[in-house]
Amino acid sequence: MSGSYGHRLEFGTFVTPVNASPDTPVALARRSEALGYDLVTFSDDPDQPAHLDTWTLLAWVAGRTDRIHLAANVLTTPMRPPALLARSAASLDLLSNGRLELALGTGESDRAPGGLAAVEALGGPALEPGAAVDALGESVDVVRAMLDAGDPAPVRYHGEHHRLDGATGGPLPAHHIPIWLGGTDPRLLRLVGATADGWLTTLDPAAPDTVRAGNKIIDEAAREAGRDPSEIRRLLNVSGRFTDTRQGFLHGPAAGWVEDLLPLVVEDGVGTFILITDDVATMERFAREVAPALREAADRALPAPLPRTAARSAAVRAKRRPGIAYDELPASLADRAVEPGDIDYSRVKSNYLRGGAPGLVLRPRTPAEVADALAFARAHRHLPLGIRSGGHGISGRSTNDGGIVLDVGELNGIEVLDEARRLVRVGPGARWTDVAQALAPYGWALTSGDYGGVGVGGLATAAGVGWLARKHGLTIDHLRAVELVLADGRVARASETENPDLFWAVRGAGANFGVVTAFEFEVDEVGPVGWAQFALDAGDPAGLLARWGAAVEAAPRDLTSAIIMGPPRLGQPAVAQVMAMVDSDDPATIVAQLQPLADVAPGYDQQVVITSYASVMANASDAPHQAQGEPISRTGLITHLTPEFAAAAARLLTSGVVYFFHIRSIGGAVTDVDPDAMAWSHRGSNFHVTAFGRHRARLDALWDGLLAEHLSGTYLSFETDLRPERLAEAFPQRTLARLRTLKKRYDPDALFRDNFAITPDTASRTTP
Repeated sequence: MSGSYGHRLEFGTFVTPVNASPDTPVALARRSEALGYDLVTFSDDPDQPAHLDTWTLLAWVAGRTDRIHLAANVLTTPMRPPALLARSAASLDLLSNGRLELALGTGESDRAPGGLAAVEALGGPALEPGAAVDALGESVDVVRAMLDAGDPAPVRYHGEHHRLDGATGGPLPAHHIPIWLGGTDPRLLRLVGATADGWLTTLDPAAPDTVRAGNKIIDEAAREAGRDPSEIRRLLNVSGRFTDTRQGFLHGPAAGWVEDLLPLVVEDGVGTFILITDDVATMERFAREVAPALREAADRALPAPLPRTAARSAAVRAKRRPGIAYDELPASLADRAVEPGDIDYSRVKSNYLRGGAPGLVLRPRTPAEVADALAFARAHRHLPLGIRSGGHGISGRSTNDGGIVLDVGELNGIEVLDEARRLVRVGPGARWTDVAQALAPYGWALTSGDYGGVGVGGLATAAGVGWLARKHGLTIDHLRAVELVLADGRVARASETENPDLFWAVRGAGANFGVVTAFEFEVDEVGPVGWAQFALDAGDPAGLLARWGAAVEAAPRDLTSAIIMGPPRLGQPAVAQVMAMVDSDDPATIVAQLQPLADVAPGYDQQVVITSYASVMANASDAPHQAQGEPISRTGLITHLTPEFAAAAARLLTSGVVYFFHIRSIGGAVTDVDPDAMAWSHRGSNFHVTAFGRHRARLDALWDGLLAEHLSGTYLSFETDLRPERLAEAFPQRTLARLRTLKKRYDPDALFRDNFAITPDTASRTTP
């Protein structure tokens, strides 16, 4: 193949890792970044006593820079076991936020003749040049297998030079780490064509055809391996001198450098030029006068301009799902989108309880980018569309199979707008643990569920039952305004005075009306709180539930509680976990309000502390969600835990169908709000009941037959039964009719339809 391979043209520097002045290579790396270079590299000469260890230097430079990518030029692989190298590479890539590139070699390169002897002298394996290439190929295989941390299976590899027997993968790197191979040996070049992401060599002005000859071998090997040669980036180390008059190849003014390098781009397909120099003046002149002029000259000389962003590899494109116009993504979203073949995919495909395999995950950072994402979704109406904040929704379809997920996790700002009014602005991607931590210094809190990993967006458009609910109401009761992007891409603000109907709908049915990009809450003054956890005897589950419910209803509003129960276990006592928060820092008050709860059954253990609300909400992991399968749950609302309900719940628990049974208290301040004030209208309920099971049909049958008659409404955030009756239970008839009217106004084509969709009001359609 001749001509350009279609890669974005990039530029780097090649710095000597001198140890006599260790700050010098670090300063040169930082200067390279400031000058706009894409990459900084360091030689790796294990036998050179005047040089710093390259891997250590890469790690140090990663911590002293922000943007520039880092690589050795090149790493001597016989000195580094490949499995250990892969773990180190993944770790450094994570620490540098995806800036490591791996350039590997045998130790015998066009820049370091005699390198294999040096490797052997330092204790490395004694290999002939041909065997060294074979060992390098095995190293590439092992590194790739170890970097595929998205596959949980142990890594097994049986080669002539390397062997792994069930090694566990290390951390998942932040990006797909490309593997470049350095050298000019024909066997190595064939290895590049068969397996590598790039070829790195040094330009020899005395042998100008070396690059072209190497390309020929690489391209032939790539085709034999079923690869497109354009998948392989060509990287070239170059050096020269700037002078006022032209005196030879890369020896003259900047214009002469451009003239000399241009054929290497348009005829030989070089995609990266790496300037070998430790001279700051040379770096600066190349960055300012050569690099931009060479890009412009290449665009003029080639049939089409070179891309300005990196293209996805054939391996990634091969995993694309049908029906998605990946190449038509708006430029604003392309660099943050995640496809099934991307390294980030395993981090974003699933949510907390639901495994997923979406075809595309879009991660906008601004309302304008949310609008771009929705425009793309409108062009793909045939696919599911999930909206994700924290990825914690039990019912919410924040993942899917083959569809689009719009993840607002990057919209996660938390800002105090008016300290006197306790008015705060929160992005939908913030997690409640982060909100609690941000409010704590002010002595404030906002009732916000019971798990800190939940995202603001899903909870604050549904209701928000949490540890402060009986004292301070639901999360949506504190909402004063929202900004959201509507189905047609318009940005709207809604409050009691701006689009009040939309504001009414968002508070309880927000998933049906748009993507909220900012919430404004009026938060409460909340100081230290009492936090209690009891392990109680659940041998009499019906009696325990009835007594616990009565104690909660009789308690002052300061107290909010929850109970968790499971099925009896053979040979073990039945235990219920009761948790409670008392909004007070007075020990006597806390004990007085908790004592009735502790007395509902004999206790096995208890813990009561005075702490901050933020510390209670600091119960979330930062690890990505890795759920598999589908959660199976049923949920409902109830006014009193009557003996009849408690008996039915006990039968449910002993059925073997339910493995997790959870009741949270509501009531108190929640009942102070007019049921018609917002779309969530179940203001008379004192408890929220949820059961998780292992079998859909069996759980539905037991729930419908035992518990449904005792319930009055449901809370959709915890419901996974998609039968249409659930929508009617969630919204009374008058509320649902109003929601349908508003759906017709704001989302007539039902773009938002994958989370208990409300159908737009039409003359011919009046049922859920």
